[in-house]
Amino acid sequence: MSPAVDLVTVGESMVSLRTGGPISAGGCLSMHVAGAESNVAVGTARLGQRVRWAGVVGSDPHGEFILRQLRGEGIDVRHREDAARSTGVMFLEQRTADVTRAYYYRSASAGSTLSCEDVDVALQGGARVLHLTGITAALSPKAREAVEYAAHRAKSEGTLVSLDVNYRSKLWSREEARAALAPLVPYASILIASDDELGLVAPDPDFAVSARNSSEEVLAAKQLLDAGVREVVVKRGAAGAGVHTADGRHEAPAVPVTSIDTVGAGDAFTAGYLSALLDGEDVAGRLRRGALAGAFAVSTAGDWEGLPRTGELALLGNHVAGSTQR
Repeated sequence: MSPAVDLVTVGESMVSLRTGGPISAGGCLSMHVAGAESNVAVGTARLGQRVRWAGVVGSDPHGEFILRQLRGEGIDVRHREDAARSTGVMFLEQRTADVTRAYYYRSASAGSTLSCEDVDVALQGGARVLHLTGITAALSPKAREAVEYAAHRAKSEGTLVSLDVNYRSKLWSREEARAALAPLVPYASILIASDDELGLVAPDPDFAVSARNSSEEVLAAKQLLDAGVREVVVKRGAAGAGVHTADGRHEAPAVPVTSIDTVGAGDAFTAGYLSALLDGEDVAGRLRRGALAGAFAVSTAGDWEGLPRTGELALLGNHVAGSTQR
């Protein structure tokens, strides 16, 4: 019997209030759904996979908004409502054309109460892939325990575990992140990180600061492969992405586009990569689809609103800048 869904992800989704200028100057705010896990859920669902998202929201209009948006994307939502806590809120300020600043109001939020029981509900019926991020582990000791439990249970049931480091300095220090995330490495078949995050999960503490140097990246990736990780995926933004496997190193350039909004680009890449994996693509095909999904993200506004459906991937495959398809 095949699993109930292709991909399960668990984590906190928030309401994101965006402004095109300094918040202190006032002006209009637009309301969106934000959250690394739900970004990946939407991106993967749009690319044809059966996806489930699980998390906790407050019994408030913000939580209702999140659930409606995710269900509208065809995602199987397994949520719990916490009447005693509020749904998290984030303000995103486009301070300059090149700098966006995030302000979180998520302390003691409903999402931070994610529990092992919530994980049990999420994994009911099985899944081909479980996707986790370091963000959820940073929210509370209870959420960290839930992430550890999810990774352990999924691995024991033969589900492939994908772990995106997704370090957020406003949530915890690098030392705290390393203490929580490094123990998750043995459960992960796919480890995803930006080039400055590899040091947070590499077994050798000498890499705790960063692995941004190319030779350090190779050494850190080798350690992770030796620890049992099957694929070490390194995101480099405009410089493309790479994958380290036992068979060698694979590289792919970024797709050249006009950048409008980089928020959510890493999650879009991850959604493209995992959807291609689920479709049976080889590493080169996964990198290519990840790069295409990331290009859609940075060249459209919003965390996930501009992410492509399967039939749209070719729009940026061989596009001419500024062209109109007629």
